[in-house]
Amino acid sequence: MAETELETLRGLIRDVPDYPKKGVIFKDITTLLREGKWFKRAIDLLIDGCPREEFDQVIAVEARGFAIASPIAYCLEKGLVIARKPGKLPYRTEKISYELEYGSDSLEVHQGDIKPGSRVLMVDDLLATGGTSKAVIELVEKMGGKVVQCLYLIELTFLQGREKLKGYPLFSLIKF
Repeated sequence: MAETELETLRGLIRDVPDYPKKGVIFKDITTLLREGKWFKRAIDLLIDGCPREEFDQVIAVEARGFAIASPIAYCLEKGLVIARKPGKLPYRTEKISYELEYGSDSLEVHQGDIKPGSRVLMVDDLLATGGTSKAVIELVEKMGGKVVQCLYLIELTFLQGREKLKGYPLFSLIKF
């Protein structure tokens, strides 16, 4: 991948100051998603960063992670599992609660979506402090699966989320 491509992709991500709270600079990916050629290129580059070992499923993290994980699962012909906020899934669920950099939250996955022994690629749009990712890994493991890699469109390196995920292979395309 050429550095100029990464610079273009980086430039297509909008900064929104003081969202969702004062002092936070939100990385808005909708400005990249609307640019078809560059959205496709970002997905292609993320697929290039996928693990070389076999995996069975892709787990997408609510909500912007769905936009990244879905085309990856489709292109690689893998099943897609979604991790959602409580109350959003219609069937029985497994749940995990966790701390964020600005509060706490929970995620749920349908019971049976992660089968014991499944090898799972976790995909999200952004790695910040690593709290959400760590929770998803714990949820996958609680259900009997194994996360073989964490894949991100963006990594905020200054927040050192990678440290929370030691022991798990990780690929991020765009670093800030």
